[in-house]
Amino acid sequence: MAATLHDVARIAGVSIKTVSNVINDYPHIRPTTKQRVLDAIAELDYRPNLSARSLRSGRTGVIGLAVPELSLSYFAELADAVIRSAERHGVTVLIEQTGGDRAREVELLTSPRRQLTDGLIFSALGMDSDDSEYLRVGYPLVLLGERIFGGPTDHVTMRNVDAARAATEHLIALGRRRIAVVGAHEGEVIGSAGLRLRGYREALEAAGIPFDPALIGYTTLWHRSNGADAMRALLASGVDFDAVFGLNDTLTLGAMRVLQEAGLRIPKDVAAIGFDDLDEAQYSLPTLTTIDPGREEIAETAVRVLLERIASTDLALPPREILADFRIVERESTAHAAA
Repeated sequence: MAATLHDVARIAGVSIKTVSNVINDYPHIRPTTKQRVLDAIAELDYRPNLSARSLRSGRTGVIGLAVPELSLSYFAELADAVIRSAERHGVTVLIEQTGGDRAREVELLTSPRRQLTDGLIFSALGMDSDDSEYLRVGYPLVLLGERIFGGPTDHVTMRNVDAARAATEHLIALGRRRIAVVGAHEGEVIGSAGLRLRGYREALEAAGIPFDPALIGYTTLWHRSNGADAMRALLASGVDFDAVFGLNDTLTLGAMRVLQEAGLRIPKDVAAIGFDDLDEAQYSLPTLTTIDPGREEIAETAVRVLLERIASTDLALPPREILADFRIVERESTAHAAA
C-alpha cells in the first residue's frame, strides 16, 4: 500500500500540516524539522497526490511558455533556460509555438488550454502596441520581447538599444568605420530590429561617423539563409565595408559563410559581431564575438515574476518592466591582433 501523508508525519514526529508545508516548500520551517520530514519521505518513498493537491489549491503546478518558433536557436535556448529555472522552482513547463503569427498569438491568449496552466510566459512577435489590450487576461501573464511596451502586464526584456550600441562601439574601437548591418526590417521602429538599428546609429553618431543607408542589409526573417542572402546583396552592390553587425547570431553566421566564400578574411578584412550568444557561436570558424543579452537572467526573472503573480493575492500590484543586463563576449571574429 502506498505511503500516506499521515505515515510521513508519524515517522517524522511532526504534524500533517508541517509535512504539507515542507512538500509545498513553505519557507518558515526549521532546517532540522524540514530534514526529518524529507528523510521520512525518502524512507517511505512517499509520492504526493498531485491531482488532489491541485483540486485543493486551484493550481496545476504547470506554467505555459509561448514562443514564435523553436527552430530559431535563440528561442530553443530560451525555452531550455525557462525549463531549468522552472524545475528549480518545482513547476513544469508546457511549451507552445505561435509561428510569430498575430492571429495565433491572440488565439493562444484566450484559448481554453490556458486552464491547463497556472500562468503564461509569452514571447510576442506578431502582435504590436496596438494589441496591448489583448494582454488583459484573467490569469498571471509575463510578457517577453520587444513588440509591446507599457502594457498591462509584467514585462521582462533586454536592453536592445544599449547592447546594439555597445556592439557597434566595439567594432569602432577596432578602427572599423564602414560597418554593415544585416537583419534590419524596413520601416520598423519598435521591435528587436528597429531597436538594435537605433543603437547602431547612436554609436555612429557619437563617433562622428556618417550613417550610410547603403550599408544596411534588410531581411524579413532572421534565419541563416536570410543573413547569407543579405550579405550576397551587399557584396553585389559593391558597397565598401570593413565590419558587419548581424542583428542576431544566426544572421551573422549566414553572413560570415558568404564572406568566406567570397575570399574575405574574418576579422582581417571584415570584422563580425552578432547578438544573442548562442551556443553555436563558440564553435563557428572563426568563433563569433557577440552580445550576451542576459538570456539566462531573462528566463529566471520571468519564471520568478510569474510565480510571484500566481502566489499573490494583491491583484492591484502594478505591472513591472524588468531589463536584463548584457555583456560583450569577445571571440575570434573581432580579435584585436587581426584588426
